[in-house]
Amino acid sequence: MKRKTFLRGLAAAAALVALPLPALAQDTIKIGEINHYKRMAAFAGPYKMGIELAVEEVNAAGGVLGKPLEFIFRDDQGEPGEAVKIAEELMTREGAVMLTGTILSNVGLAISSFAGEKGYVYLASEPLADSLVWAQGNAYTFRLRSSTYMQAAMLAEAAAKTDAVRFATIAPNYAYGKDAVAAFKENLLRLKPEAEFVAEQWPALFKIDAGAEVQALERAKPDAIYNVTFGPDLAKFVRDGTDRGLFEGRNVYGLLSGEPEYLDPLGDEAPEGWTVTGFPWYDLNDGPAGDFVAAYQARYDDYPRLGSIVGYMTVQSIAAALERAGSTETEAIREAFEGLEVASAMGDITFREIDNQSTMGAYVGATALQDGKGVMVDWEYKDGANYLPSDEEVRALRPSQ
Repeated sequence: MKRKTFLRGLAAAAALVALPLPALAQDTIKIGEINHYKRMAAFAGPYKMGIELAVEEVNAAGGVLGKPLEFIFRDDQGEPGEAVKIAEELMTREGAVMLTGTILSNVGLAISSFAGEKGYVYLASEPLADSLVWAQGNAYTFRLRSSTYMQAAMLAEAAAKTDAVRFATIAPNYAYGKDAVAAFKENLLRLKPEAEFVAEQWPALFKIDAGAEVQALERAKPDAIYNVTFGPDLAKFVRDGTDRGLFEGRNVYGLLSGEPEYLDPLGDEAPEGWTVTGFPWYDLNDGPAGDFVAAYQARYDDYPRLGSIVGYMTVQSIAAALERAGSTETEAIREAFEGLEVASAMGDITFREIDNQSTMGAYVGATALQDGKGVMVDWEYKDGANYLPSDEEVRALRPSQ
């Protein structure tokens, strides 16, 4: 080989290596999925199964843009710093064209900030903190799940219709809990100005001293309680609250408390008569949600949790965005997500251009005991579009607008 030819070939090879992996030809379109698979297995496991079911369906139908869709799953151990490190590796080494995932809001906020700084598209599938799309929102972060504000507004609407005036709150002391209480207060006071908040309890996440919290709430003598605890904290709160009679004669509103991930572990200790947001899969027989439930049960011989349908809709949203973009280039994907309409397992949803928040709704109903376990009854699906602030309010909340 002549020296000039060899040098030209060497230069071309070096230029190819310098290209970011997404720019190279790949056999699949890779999506970087980051989550707390060990720390929050009860939610993340079904979520992953929902993703895998949807990916199988998408690829069986021909894939996206003529290629199979592939999710690369990584565990961040619930640590923001580890999640950011993984995000960088997925984009620069693994060839991911965008990022998705996370449950905990503090981790989601860390990835969102990183994505905005680096110019990576991030679909926050699960984290609920309102600041994700408002105070700390950026052009590259989009959120699928109905936000804390939206679900709190649904519960406040129910609370405003009762005779309760004195309210107490209990929520984990981090971004999600703080947003959940603030949103409930804002919406309830708008609907019921005479309402007052007589106690606020802020246990550390997954470190609740349930006995002390219950005693503090009881001393305040509220008419109603707004609960934001979940997971093992919820189980401890329900057990101590029931034993001490905290819930007797009081309305209780539980954010996420009707989700199978958190309701099922309570067994016959599940509270009755709470107004909650959740996922009554056992009653979903028709329409897109019914089709999803049937497909999930057929695939796994198991019932879906709320995380399952969120994972499924994550894939539906990403596939729709990629098809609309007609490309795997970052800017094309980002632009495609703005105003994106998705025919999802919960019906048609839209990613609003004003704040990148989807209009995915939530199921609201009452808890009851059936066959020794907790279920949701008298439920109704609430369209998320009806529980979001106006464009004018969002502009005040989101400085970048």
